[in-house]
Formats: sequence, structure tokens, C-alpha cells
Amino acid sequence: MEEQAFYNRIGLNDLQQAVNSVKQEVSKIIVGQDEMIELLIAAILADGHVLIEGVPGVAKTLTAKLLSRTLSVGFSRIQFTPDLMPSDIIGTSIFNLKTSEFEFKKGPLFSNVVLIDEINRAPAKTQSALFEAMEERQITVDGTTYPLTAPFIVLATQNPIEHEGTYRLPEAQLDRFIFKIEVDYPSLENETKIISEYHSRKNMVDVNSVHAVLNASSIKDFREKVSSLHIDTNLISYIANIVNQTRNNSSLYLGASPRASLAILSTSKAIAAMKGRDFVTPDDIKFVATPVLKHRIILTPEKEMEGITSKQVINQIIEKIEIPR
Repeated sequence: MEEQAFYNRIGLNDLQQAVNSVKQEVSKIIVGQDEMIELLIAAILADGHVLIEGVPGVAKTLTAKLLSRTLSVGFSRIQFTPDLMPSDIIGTSIFNLKTSEFEFKKGPLFSNVVLIDEINRAPAKTQSALFEAMEERQITVDGTTYPLTAPFIVLATQNPIEHEGTYRLPEAQLDRFIFKIEVDYPSLENETKIISEYHSRKNMVDVNSVHAVLNASSIKDFREKVSSLHIDTNLISYIANIVNQTRNNSSLYLGASPRASLAILSTSKAIAAMKGRDFVTPDDIKFVATPVLKHRIILTPEKEMEGITSKQVINQIIEKIEIPR
């Protein structure tokens, strides 16, 4: 790493070392997908949930599972299906014959890192059970509210190709994901490396080779450091301008909410901290803008028919706005 030409007011060496260690642990099995891993770590530091979208077989679930193994916190995995009920994920009250009272048995949503596989396969009533947990970090059952233990992170995957037996996620739920990460096919070079490494491991994927790097206490400390990073007033205006332009764009039927502005702020701070800086730059904002915005905006039917993508519109918006100096 090149020697930094500035003085950090916030000590970020331990954070950088931890981030590098997480990347090294995940890279024991995952080849490539550097941007995906970078964004996942940034989401953890920014206390946000992530939606991972990609065709089958590009290691969406495996990457999320391996990342969770680098965190020494509770983990649960839920496979969403069309017959999944809200009580299957939040828990249910069971009558105890010994005490003659109902006892609440917590469901798999009561954990720290919750991996939801194929989130768009469950019906609306089950999706709605996630709303309170994702936004307020609590679950209310039978009039009793149970706070969720920090950190609480939802990592959800979905397949954009197969639509049979799936349900479109409502905009209100999509808005609660800090990022939507689209996972592409690996490059030819990376695919060759994937095959070679799989062969050298004798066709085995040993997730036990990935070890924990962070615990709940260190995550809390790093989040506090990230939130205290400096950002210039003109960069705050830059973020507001980007989001505002999504609401005044002829290509868009729906623009981004103020929650998107806050997401860009918190995740750009996380990216800056991961790079060893205690201040945000325009490049940090531009890096996170697309994954923060693309699931929060809706194209007009005309633009969809033309084959225009949300990513293209976001790039056009960013290019038109003058970068603060």
C-alpha cells in the first residue's frame, strides 16, 4: 500500500486490517467478485441490509454464507418458499403444559446475520413480517416487542431470470435494502481460476477453512468510527443533488426516497474508511450511488420498452452533475 499523503484524525488502521483479513478469508474459496465483497463489507460497516441478485451458479449464497463465517456472531439461513408463513420466520407462541402458559419460541429471524435465499419466492404476508425487523430492529408478536440483538443484517438473494412461482418485492421493502448488488458471470480468466482451484481442492468446498475475523464488539466500534468520518458540505449537497435528479428525470416513473440519500452518505463513509481515509471523496459517492439507487427507482414503461436500464439512467444523472472541487 502506498504511503498516505494526509493525516488521519481518526485511527483507521485496525479497521483496514480487519477488512483485509475478511477479504482474505472469503478469497480462500471465492474467486473474483471483488466489488460484491467490497459492497457487502461496506453494508456491514454502514449497518445496512443487502439484496444480491444474479443468475443461478454465480456464488451469491456461498459468498454471503462465507462472509457471515468471518463474523463471530449468530447466523441463520432461511429458504423462502411460496408456502412459508410469517410464524415460520418470526416464531410462534407454544402452550407449555408444565406452566399452563403460552411461551414464545423465537424463529430464525432472531439472529445477527440472516441469509434469506430466494427472497422473492415468499408471499406478501411473509415479506411483511420482515418489514419491522429490517427497519426497526425489533419484532412484535402478540402485543409484545422483542428487540433484535445488534448487529442485525439481512443478506437476501434473488434470481432475476426465473419468474415462475415468484412475487415482486414491494417498493417499500426494496427501499429497506441499503444496496442491491447485481452479480455478473465471471470473466474467462476468473472462470479458469475457479475450475483450477476447484480441481486442486478435489471438488470440495470446505467452508470450515474460513475463520472469524470480527465480533459484535469490533463491528460496533468500527461502525462508530465510520459514522464519525468527515464529509464536506459541498459533498452533502452533491448527494442531495444526485437523489433529487432521480425525481425530476423524464426516464423515471419513480425517483429515490430520502432514505437513499442517507444510504449514500453512510456507505460512502464506509468505503472511505475501508480505503484508510477519514474523509469522503466524490469517487466514494459515485462508487456507491448505483447499488444504492438502482432498486429504488422505476423506469417509465417507454424507457423499459427501449431497453434502457436503471444503471444507465443513474450514470447519465451522475455525469450531468458537476463534481464538487
